[in-house]
Amino acid sequence: MRVLGIEGTAWAASAAVYDSGSDEVSIFTDEYRPESGGIHPREAAEHMREAIPEVVGRARDSTDEIDAVAVSRGPGLGPCLRIVGTAGRALAGTLDVPLVGVNHMLAHLEIGRHRSGFDAPVCLNASGANAHLLGYHNGRYRVLGETMDTGVGNAIDKFTRHVGWSHPGGPKVEAAAADGEYIDLPYVVKGMDFSFSGVMSAAKAAYDDGEAIEDVCFSLQETIFAMLTEVAERALSLTGSDELVLGGGVGQNERLREMLDAMCTARGASFHAPEPRFLRDNAGMIAVLGAKMAAVGDTIPIEDSRVRPEFRPDEVPVTWRAGSDRRPARSARSVSEAPQRGAEATVAIDDGNVVKTRVPKSYRHPDLDERLRRERTRSEARATSDARRLGVPTPVLRDVDEQEPRIVLERVGNADLRDDPTESRVRDVGRLLATLHAADIVHGDPTTRNVRVGDRTWLIDFGLAYHTDATEDHAMDLHVFCQSLDGTAATPEPLVSAFEDAYRDAGDPAIIDQLRTIEGRGRYQSE
Repeated sequence: MRVLGIEGTAWAASAAVYDSGSDEVSIFTDEYRPESGGIHPREAAEHMREAIPEVVGRARDSTDEIDAVAVSRGPGLGPCLRIVGTAGRALAGTLDVPLVGVNHMLAHLEIGRHRSGFDAPVCLNASGANAHLLGYHNGRYRVLGETMDTGVGNAIDKFTRHVGWSHPGGPKVEAAAADGEYIDLPYVVKGMDFSFSGVMSAAKAAYDDGEAIEDVCFSLQETIFAMLTEVAERALSLTGSDELVLGGGVGQNERLREMLDAMCTARGASFHAPEPRFLRDNAGMIAVLGAKMAAVGDTIPIEDSRVRPEFRPDEVPVTWRAGSDRRPARSARSVSEAPQRGAEATVAIDDGNVVKTRVPKSYRHPDLDERLRRERTRSEARATSDARRLGVPTPVLRDVDEQEPRIVLERVGNADLRDDPTESRVRDVGRLLATLHAADIVHGDPTTRNVRVGDRTWLIDFGLAYHTDATEDHAMDLHVFCQSLDGTAATPEPLVSAFEDAYRDAGDPAIIDQLRTIEGRGRYQSE
């Protein structure tokens, strides 16, 4: 099968031909580069209007046979997408071949899965307008974690615009960072979600205060890429996957790939980053996923092919994958006596206690790594004890060593909630989080792996906990838990409903309202 793909979500007017028989991809791209500032939607659309006919013509000239046309349907800039949609409809109609509408972000994931040969990887998408983690579960790709404000590329571009550098800013930051030294910047991870606004503001302020631009760029990379690598490891731990693929234009950054590879090597996981032409926006990935979809008849009528600027990857029924998620067989089980590596620490059993050691992370800068490991050990000890005094079932704290750093806790439960979820248990979690929030304690990472179950339900791993009365932060706790249910439970919908009902009954209903607001932010970000 030969598929002609057309990409035009923002800056890249691109067309490609994919031959599924030879697995060869030919890509033709004309990039829009603004003279100053970021991407201007009107100018990008004007570029798309002029460039799309030319790149499509070059793609058509490269082959004498086209069996289907695939277009990027979203997410992206509406004016650009409409030009691409019109071109795809016209070409499919002229050639009398099927039209396929491809989700741009899933194309980033699937090109990595295709080129690596991985079966069921977690994907970190790090692009200009997006940053999220995806994992396949129950016939769809689930968003395991995502940025709560702006995409990673856009965040970097905001800093480079502040210092007067032209678009795109990522390569300029990477080049300047080669001569930099580390300075502290904010590090914000909430479960598997993350935020770039604080680190961007601090980087701008550091530059304005006279810090060397090389040091700011170095620290900016070290901080935001460490955040992305940490949440990727958390996603691997949550899902049980041992495969990670990278997607998106920011994935061309050598330091980010280095961090992800080091993390995966330490875990015994496999990592793949596609070649650069498949990382930046390109029609090759659209054609490859389009061919998979066309092969199973997943096409769209030409008359019903409207574009979708805020097309989320978890809205797409995954028709082209056979079978279910490949994960290790899991049943209700006790913690093994042998040391186990989690996302944050190594856990071992010693005389009935859990010994949790926050091992150094080789991918993080040593100064940042030492700070985080000590802060999180201290936070876990305090919040575990504070929660227990509130009547929340937590392990008894036996010992704390901030220098190691290591914490010793009572061994509780016989399984993670991930392995044995029930409506009764998720209701327990709802009530327990409501109790914490009433005392202005945020757990910070209440995933289904950080809830232990047995004859009762315990909350564990308070390493990201902190005190605040902010509605937003309380709602983020709920968001993290709901995402982990969605990504791991066989039937998450009734579990999520039971959890929210229990929290609403025991806590502040306004937190549930804020949860809806947080969920609504997960969309394409054009600036």
